[in-house]
Amino acid sequence: MKKHGMLNSHISKVLSDLGHTDQIVVADLGLPIPAGVLKIDLALTYGMPSFQTVINLIAEDMVIEKVMIAEEMRAENPLQSDYIQQTFAACEIEQYTHEQFKALTRNAKVVIRTGEATAYANCILQAGVHFG
Repeated sequence: MKKHGMLNSHISKVLSDLGHTDQIVVADLGLPIPAGVLKIDLALTYGMPSFQTVINLIAEDMVIEKVMIAEEMRAENPLQSDYIQQTFAACEIEQYTHEQFKALTRNAKVVIRTGEATAYANCILQAGVHFG
């Protein structure tokens, strides 16, 4: 049994299998899941678990070199936008229209669905490399 880190076996497996530039999506309740992309559904009820809780736990186990968000997040969900900007200040952050963002999710290894019930609380995390 694992002692610490990501205990969800499905997420732990995905993170262990990631290579450089592979991408995962952390999504709110409303983001459509593209056909053929694995979905790990963590949603328990509205708001649980939250977008930030899931991101924080994933970021402890994943080398993240780039984050992609919808540009609408800034105006429609400034709390989450500020959180992304602060949490990933050392990473490249790219913004796309929501429609472009949804198209990008087709290339993800997985979509992790949270219980987040606020608009545009979605991001794509791109794996980096950890040497050392």
